[in-house]
Amino acid sequence: MSDTPPNTPSVVERTRPVNAGAPVVGIHFLDRTAAFVLGEEAVLLVSGKDEEKRCAIHGGGILSSASDGVWVITGGDDGKVFVTGAKGDSKLVGSDAKHRWIDHVATGPDGAIAWSAGKSAYMIAAKGDPKTVEVQSTVGGLAFAPKGVRLAIAHYNGVSMWFPNSQAAPEMLEWKGSHHHVQFSPNGQFMVTAMQEPALHGWRVVDSKHMRMSGYSARVRSFGWTAGGKWLATSGSEQLVMWPFQGKDGPMGKQPRMFAAFAVRVTTVACHPKQEVVAAGFADGTILLVRIEDGAEVLGKKPGEGAVSAMAWDEVGTQLAWGTEAGEAGVIDLA
Repeated sequence: MSDTPPNTPSVVERTRPVNAGAPVVGIHFLDRTAAFVLGEEAVLLVSGKDEEKRCAIHGGGILSSASDGVWVITGGDDGKVFVTGAKGDSKLVGSDAKHRWIDHVATGPDGAIAWSAGKSAYMIAAKGDPKTVEVQSTVGGLAFAPKGVRLAIAHYNGVSMWFPNSQAAPEMLEWKGSHHHVQFSPNGQFMVTAMQEPALHGWRVVDSKHMRMSGYSARVRSFGWTAGGKWLATSGSEQLVMWPFQGKDGPMGKQPRMFAAFAVRVTTVACHPKQEVVAAGFADGTILLVRIEDGAEVLGKKPGEGAVSAMAWDEVGTQLAWGTEAGEAGVIDLA
């Protein structure tokens, strides 16, 4: 059991419980509507005070999700890709001819979406024909660059940088090992992947210079950038680990800052969209809101059933939605 200091301020009483009824594998906000992506077939839409709508989408488990703020895109073990709107309207946008699992999905500029199955990555722009490329091993993660249609495809021994509108082969950023979740920094200058081992790896995009971020007690399964992109918040340790990205060299030669030391591991992080505040979810179900400036902590959720598995802020940063592996869920109203 974790030990939260007794005098820690709390916003727990501002939580509206949500009856997820299944493990929560992703959360996205569509304006003021929170979309809880459940591990078993459905997306639960929560808006207003008492409005909940459960939408059965897939004919099996949901493995991946992403959102552009208008649609939630989901990939399932039924080999299909759907987009779902805030009113529960869903449509099929892709399927794998071999019925392989859709392991990863991503959203990009101007309505572009991407997904992967096995070694294959697919991209559909709002206008134009679908594109596909095959990489050297099973895709571990996908991410669009902040500007332009360029897709980073993580896999074994590095990341392929694919320009779907070009006939050229993808450019390769190499680093030995298995690469999973991948993200560009908000300014597009850096790219970071989560490794199979307890570490992150990064590249400065302009010259492919490496940056290795290690020291974790477990694999990093969740990371994200603070407002303005100055810090990278990460899970994978018994404290919230923040890597500095203020300068042109990012974290090269620098040490991370540590916050919210705890008895159990951070499993999920979610950065506030406007302020340098990070929500850290822990393995025992606790959620702490941490202010980077001075490390001040506010309790968002007490320990409960299962590890925190997903969190998301709304666009203006007044609502924080959370869910756990055991199906607990809620929305904290900070307005």
